Amino acid sequence: MIATVSKTEWALRLKKEVAEDILPFWERYAVDRENGGFYGKIDCDLRVDAQAPRAAVINARILLTYAAACRLIDPKYRDMADRAWNYIADKFSDAEYGGIYWMVDYLGCAASDRKQIYAQAFAIYGMAEYFRATGNAASLERAIELYGFIETHSYDPVYKGYIEARARDWSALEDMRLSEKDLNSPKSMNTHLHILEAYTNLLRVWRDAGLLAKQTELLEVTMDRIVDQRTAHFRMFFDNQWNSLTDHVSYGHDIEGSWLLVEAAEVVGDAALLKRARELAVRMADAVAKEAVDRDGSIFYEANSAGKLIDPNKHWWAQAEAVVGFYNAYQLTGEERFRDLSYRAWEFIEAKMVDRAHGEWHAKLKPDGTPFREHEDGDACLIGPWKCPYHNSRVCFEMMDRLEK
Repeated sequence: MIATVSKTEWALRLKKEVAEDILPFWERYAVDRENGGFYGKIDCDLRVDAQAPRAAVINARILLTYAAACRLIDPKYRDMADRAWNYIADKFSDAEYGGIYWMVDYLGCAASDRKQIYAQAFAIYGMAEYFRATGNAASLERAIELYGFIETHSYDPVYKGYIEARARDWSALEDMRLSEKDLNSPKSMNTHLHILEAYTNLLRVWRDAGLLAKQTELLEVTMDRIVDQRTAHFRMFFDNQWNSLTDHVSYGHDIEGSWLLVEAAEVVGDAALLKRARELAVRMADAVAKEAVDRDGSIFYEANSAGKLIDPNKHWWAQAEAVVGFYNAYQLTGEERFRDLSYRAWEFIEAKMVDRAHGEWHAKLKPDGTPFREHEDGDACLIGPWKCPYHNSRVCFEMMDRLEK
């Protein structure tokens, strides 16, 4: 069945979701008016853990979200963007060694002072977007500074790419894992993908020759080393020499990466690189379409290289990325099946993923579409270290733009 919804109707539904559900939720419930910044955790029943630690990633993503909302929807969202910028600048920034702490406590004191490159990248992404929205020169300066730290302390000049993490003083770390669920590997797909999107946004506001060269190289490394040329899936974890350390496939990252590669190549502006990125994006989207789409239009989460599901659950962020990734493939090919897959994923989000009782989205659904509760899964929450307004607001912003064009 090919979706027959008009572009105008779909765009209006996307705008309604972000403006009436996602953005108001964070304004209403996430702001800590006593200690500053934003709460670190709110459970599925809207219970606030006021003393939960606060992660750099979620704060950078709040900055990104509300700066984009200020620029694209309404200047009234600047207050939230300002709050996020000030909190990151005041509490997460390491005045002695530079860079962004991984975690602070509820009072804003460093709780984990490691320099996870993933977090530096998201800070760059958010700060560049804040500059786009407000013209705040300090934000651009800080983003450029963080870019310098990544290149100085994380870049691998021998095999290329970036090392996962450093200690507070940028010395080597033995345990470089992004989370307890990840392998302790020196390089990962996840970190490289988000450096890529961060550098894309920084290039939009700072057309520096050195950054352009680094982004060009990162695009090539991603397409040459991280994407499996045979399967069109991302490989996940690597040693320094780019030997793959696991056979897992992350469908959410595959479909997200498919459109981020094209976006990065468009901003770089190299015709040959863009052609290659577009062709690869279609292959990646096609692989997800064939292997990961459930009967209800949602996508499964993770499998092994043989296609056997490891995690059949429906994670909120992966559903959001499916909408953009499949629509991007439709724009590149004109094939209606990709548009249909995109719209079906959005229908699933509206029907199942949006939390109609509290606002925001459920973090994770079981295969039958019912939400996990916190006692069933520790990641099931409305706000947490990884649960944020980034993927779900971005799908709305991105799709509104694509549909209106």
